[in-house]
Amino acid sequence: MQKFYKVFLIVFIVIIAINTYAIDWNSEITTEDNLKFLISIACGLLGVGLLFILNTWSKIGAKK
Repeated sequence: MQKFYKVFLIVFIVIIAINTYAIDWNSEITTEDNLKFLISIACGLLGVGLLFILNTWSKIGAKK
């Protein structure tokens, strides 16, 4: 994995961790306050998925 991808992987993992910590687990998970954190977690997971897809594509396209 290239250094560029590793930096973004760390950023996405930190975003997911911060938002998981910020969720109020004592209230209902779909309240308006928690929904903004859930959307942010979903975007972070989407970013991690796209990151691995882009990394795979870069390996496929590389000349050997």
